Amino acid sequence: MAIDEQSDTGLKTVTHDAREALEKHFGFREFLDGQEQVVSAILSGQDSLVVMPTGGGKSLCYQLPALVMEGITIVVSPLIALMKDQVDGLEKKGVAVTMINSTLSPDEQRNRIRRMREGEFKLVYVAPERFRSENFVSALQQVPIALFAVDEAHCLSAWGHDFRPDYLRLKYALEKLGHPQTAAFTATATPEVRKDILEHLKLKDPAVSISGFERPNLSLRVTQCSGNKEKYARLKSVVGEQGTGIVYCATRKKVEEVCESLASMGVNVVAYHGGMEDKAREHAQNVFLDGSCDVVVATNAFGMGIDRSDVRFVVHFELPGSIEAYYQEAGRAGRDGERAVCELLFNYADTRTQEFFIEGNNPGYTLIHDLYLLLQRFAGEQGELTMPIKELAQALGAKNDMGVGSALSTLVRAGYIERYDVSGSRAKGTRLLRSDVSADDLDVDRKALEEKERRDRAKLDGMVSFSYANECRQQWILKYFGEQESESCGTCDQCGGFADEGGDDRREGDEEETLNVRKLLSGVARSSNGGQGGVWQARFGKGKIVAMLTGSRSQAVMSSRLDQLTTYGILKAEGTAYVNALMKELERVGFIKTERRDQYPLTTLTRRGDDFMRAKDKAALHLAWPERAGLSSPRGGRHRESGKTSSAGVSLDEMDFDEALFKRLQKKRAQLAVDAGNVPAYVIFSNQTLEFFTRLRPKTMEQGLNIRGVGEVKAERYLDDFLAVICEWEEK
Repeated sequence: MAIDEQSDTGLKTVTHDAREALEKHFGFREFLDGQEQVVSAILSGQDSLVVMPTGGGKSLCYQLPALVMEGITIVVSPLIALMKDQVDGLEKKGVAVTMINSTLSPDEQRNRIRRMREGEFKLVYVAPERFRSENFVSALQQVPIALFAVDEAHCLSAWGHDFRPDYLRLKYALEKLGHPQTAAFTATATPEVRKDILEHLKLKDPAVSISGFERPNLSLRVTQCSGNKEKYARLKSVVGEQGTGIVYCATRKKVEEVCESLASMGVNVVAYHGGMEDKAREHAQNVFLDGSCDVVVATNAFGMGIDRSDVRFVVHFELPGSIEAYYQEAGRAGRDGERAVCELLFNYADTRTQEFFIEGNNPGYTLIHDLYLLLQRFAGEQGELTMPIKELAQALGAKNDMGVGSALSTLVRAGYIERYDVSGSRAKGTRLLRSDVSADDLDVDRKALEEKERRDRAKLDGMVSFSYANECRQQWILKYFGEQESESCGTCDQCGGFADEGGDDRREGDEEETLNVRKLLSGVARSSNGGQGGVWQARFGKGKIVAMLTGSRSQAVMSSRLDQLTTYGILKAEGTAYVNALMKELERVGFIKTERRDQYPLTTLTRRGDDFMRAKDKAALHLAWPERAGLSSPRGGRHRESGKTSSAGVSLDEMDFDEALFKRLQKKRAQLAVDAGNVPAYVIFSNQTLEFFTRLRPKTMEQGLNIRGVGEVKAERYLDDFLAVICEWEEK
């Protein structure tokens, strides 16, 4: 039963029942997938580690318990924009909440800390740098902390993609606070990063909840581009087709260049990067979030706290440094559950920029040693100097200024120096804290430095491998995050989600397939208005309809009450990939249609679709039927039950494999890789494609193009060389 209270301190109404609070404060009748078990674990007093994808309702998992538990919930959040967005949203819901960060004056910070001690708030959002202050930690010791929630917890792992040194202070703060109940939350964490989080925060017998990373409404694509000309042509096409979205670039210079180019095309666009003034960045973010600007071009500084639901595309103009960064940024598309496009414009030369960043973020022991020696030499009697990083780099003969900045950060974390603001200047000074320690006696973990660089390079290699992969993009990513059992998405470029529609493989459907069509059309009808005389009015887009038909418990489905329809989950057994593909095919033949209303693409039945649903149209269906889960396609094609497949639908295990021919093909591939500028061998063709060549032994270009992993561009460049090897082998 729910109990409402009104505190003498002015605390707003508190509800001591999770489900009551869920509907009262958040307007939801049911939890989303994964939320209920997390909330239950926290309310039972367990420490928790929660990995939940972007858009999965992660923040509610600590906000809701905060409203039910006695005491204050501290939320550590890394970006001001992120905490401001959540604080504003909670205030509108009538929740007693505040934030403490560097945007506040010292007097205002002290005032909020006082009010926090007096129990005026239920949630207090805190920037991680606040934990540098011993006074702040002491103030927290006087507060009854119900829950210590660490958002974006991957930031505390040096092996994560967004490491922030201030997060390392949380370990010591928790010790001083007596280890209150702690919950860590993140959207992207590999098994290695999860292990780091558990160890660093010393979570006690934690409940570990890992929700699926799958985003079925995102169509992932990698487009191979030979240079900027091809990139701009493709970018123009995506922006023209999709309208609203984010373009990510690796550098500030490229952001400004791309932004200027899009503006010259008449696109309503704004730039965002870390080199801009605070007000300019805030303006750029606000005009994008309020919908007055369609496209933002940004570095990875633009991200956390961005909660615009109708982002229809995310384009990576250049290669990100890791799969974690890529998928987190791509995940900002389609938060409304509707279909969105995530496209990486890939050129292998872009790896040079990421290599530069890796060198800058991993200074190495020698640079750290030489920098400390230099600081000792130039520091005055007070042990201080105000030499800018650029000048320090010049004095050291270092080519990468970033590396010097990273070396300074390493010395700060090790306690040998501190950085301080110089009065009347934006520059920072450096103060020696242990000037008696010689450079040769620095206590710096060299193995850890080397291991971090190795992992950073491995992450970049993983990003390159993803870009060249010849398998379902989403399936590849899910495996990367540890989900071995996953199905093809049916919407990425490798699954044919962007392929041209062809008519060669159409056939008449069997009884069960025809029934599936009527089920799907019924679902489209139930999610629409009208129906008189076969005229329907669209209410939802394809993404929500597919999610409803497959029984999704996403926020988009539950908040729209689509789970109340009689067709909810009616095609769950067929899977999202199948329903997506069937939906696309039915739109092609005119059974359903998509129309734009208020800039949103909404889907409903046509008269023809209405007739077929009601069995008025008795004609047989001739479609390019999607393959059903666990079955090989009746028309031939890839077998789902085997990872080794051919375009002819024959199991490769049934064909002869010649090890000697395979090695000849590998040798030819290595030679071509050298000729192409020492690119990785798999850039030419993957081992799996070479295995197809070995077993199928194509003799003509047409036969070669039918093999998985051989596209028209690669066929034109390389296929003749491999056909020659095969023909020569056959003759011998």
